Amino acid sequence: MPWGNSFQLPRMPATNPDPLLAALHLASPALPVGGFAYSQGLEQAVEDGWITGMESAFVWIRDAMVLGLARQELPLWLDCHGATVRRDWVAVREINDRMLALRETAEFRLESIQMGHSMARLFGQWPGGAALLALDDVKWVYPAANAALAAISGVDARMALTAYLWAWVENQALAAVKIVPLGQVDGQALLHRLKAEIARAITVASNIRPDEAGSAALGLSIASCRHESQYSRLFRS
Repeated sequence: MPWGNSFQLPRMPATNPDPLLAALHLASPALPVGGFAYSQGLEQAVEDGWITGMESAFVWIRDAMVLGLARQELPLWLDCHGATVRRDWVAVREINDRMLALRETAEFRLESIQMGHSMARLFGQWPGGAALLALDDVKWVYPAANAALAAISGVDARMALTAYLWAWVENQALAAVKIVPLGQVDGQALLHRLKAEIARAITVASNIRPDEAGSAALGLSIASCRHESQYSRLFRS
């Protein structure tokens, strides 16, 4: 898919009368995929003293998104969305499997598989979702399942990816409110600061070819490995 230097994301004829509502639904904390149970390394970073307040929480979440997600997961998310638009199911399978292979730790792999399985259980309720149900041999991971469901529901890539990242950022901010801890007002201030970083992450991801996607977030991987044996933890990752 030619991403080039211009921001041109694939669009799909709408099968949903209101794609914005579909995007909001996909980003909703009420969606039963279990994202609230995971901190994605943030809990261990707090335990190790890397995150101690608002500023360090912002830096951790921003860097995880812009230097990690935007360079590895999000280009593949976009590729999966585009493959679904084209109904290229062979490519969807391959992208899904690559996303799983790139999960760095046992916790991250389990998180992605469990959330992907939960998302796949919802396919039948969504407009056009029957086409995804037919891929019954796919062991869905969450980013691929989210991208495919957004595309099959007629949500264009930019809107869907914005919703995806907002849900991720919101979950990270809520985790920080609980375990740093931050106050509720500081949590909202953190979300406001991260809004601009979402747009930045999408721009970065859209200019990385899927076959060049990759990151080296060693600190995050180490935090995830250490979290597997952390005493008295609130989150699964």
